[in-house]
Amino acid sequence: MAGGRTLGTEAGWSRSAEPTPRWRALLERARHGRASEQILVDDDDRPVRRAPEFDDDRPVRRAPEFDELEPDGRPSLRWQPTPAPAPEPDGADRAAAVIRADLGGPRVLAFANPKGGVHKTTATALAAATAGSVRGRGVIAWDDNELRGTLGLRAGSARHARTIRHLLADLAQLEIHDGIQLRARLDDYLKHASDGTYDVLAGEEDPRFAQKLDPYIVRRVLEVLCRTHDVVCVDTGNNVESPNWRTVIQSADQLVVTTVPREDAAFTADWMLDLLEEAGLGRMVKNAVTLLSCPTPTRSPLLDDLAAHFRNRTRAVAVVPYDPQLESGSNIDYAMLHPATKWAWLRATATILEPFAR
Repeated sequence: MAGGRTLGTEAGWSRSAEPTPRWRALLERARHGRASEQILVDDDDRPVRRAPEFDDDRPVRRAPEFDELEPDGRPSLRWQPTPAPAPEPDGADRAAAVIRADLGGPRVLAFANPKGGVHKTTATALAAATAGSVRGRGVIAWDDNELRGTLGLRAGSARHARTIRHLLADLAQLEIHDGIQLRARLDDYLKHASDGTYDVLAGEEDPRFAQKLDPYIVRRVLEVLCRTHDVVCVDTGNNVESPNWRTVIQSADQLVVTTVPREDAAFTADWMLDLLEEAGLGRMVKNAVTLLSCPTPTRSPLLDDLAAHFRNRTRAVAVVPYDPQLESGSNIDYAMLHPATKWAWLRATATILEPFAR
């Protein structure tokens, strides 16, 4: 687990969430469909145009098909599975090899975006499910959302209703154990994926409990999880001012920015990156991975522009497709996902873990 990072001053965490000229220029370009140029801004906040750099291996979205009529004569919309690039002959093997590799120690992955409804919980669960299905064990997802997170409801099942609150009540007794004994004791507080590939530490539903998650406690919880698991995926919640949000970000080995191709969601993600840079975490921002999740079967006109924008800000961008299995907001069942979705998440998870693979 990366430690010792020092966050910036309090002023760095209170930046106004106002669209910058850079952001307004990007949206103006997207709205008017100027696909042949990329608008940036120079140091004086004046628009500067240059040709975009697009990767050829991005997943391609297909528009929905109208193939039959409803009784009233209107076209009926049939969802078509999102086509993703077919794996190269050894593409899946290479991605799996990265995920399966020795990571040089336990790694904490922080999934973050202060905006709600941007697939943080889904991304946390599916990255854990993908890593767990490849590695076989040693992966956990923690719901560190201080305001009634839903990871514990959507991922994993258990014979009990214990949450982080119950774990903290017994944390001192847990910390004295090690190895197999610690894993066995910790298991009493965890939920588990249906196929056993990853564990879940559920958040507490009582919002009054959030005040107990101070930096000292959060670091102790992360230490225990890193003693029992190789990959710790954390759903960070929405409050950048909360001590637990800041502590998880400060302690993370990898920042994963989650968003959807929508103006408000992507702007908030961009604002968060500015906030982190001003707080002294510029290297974390530069090395971050942006996950662009498609929430509908229809291709968003903003998708390409936002992907290009976040490629300029973060180490990589991974686009993950719409899947009807995720639309209901109920239990996330990795086994039921479309093959194209699984392939996209395999590539995304490999991209996230690639810097640590040995």
